[in-house]
Amino acid sequence: MSRILPRLRIQRATWPRPAVILTDTPRPDCRNCDGIGGIEHDYGHPETGEYEGTDWEPCTCWNETRRWTLLPLPRKPLWHTKVRDPWSPGYSDEWGPGYSDEPPF
Repeated sequence: MSRILPRLRIQRATWPRPAVILTDTPRPDCRNCDGIGGIEHDYGHPETGEYEGTDWEPCTCWNETRRWTLLPLPRKPLWHTKVRDPWSPGYSDEWGPGYSDEPPF
């Protein structure tokens, strides 16, 4: 009796929130997809026969929805400070005003 073990990989996910996840990968010795995880099918326009695109059909050697969250990552704070351009009009700091378009230049 052969037992199929999952081939796990650590990845960084961004949706629905940033996290480090553990996910399944395609079987490298799969005869259907050659380890890619899916099979591409080109299709054309039914009347003209010209190329219109490619469909991707996932292979049965893996489940692309199988994933486990290991560590949620913090999001960027919304209040992060914006850095202003010191050469822009209206900029001032401890050494005086920045660029000005008033004469003398």
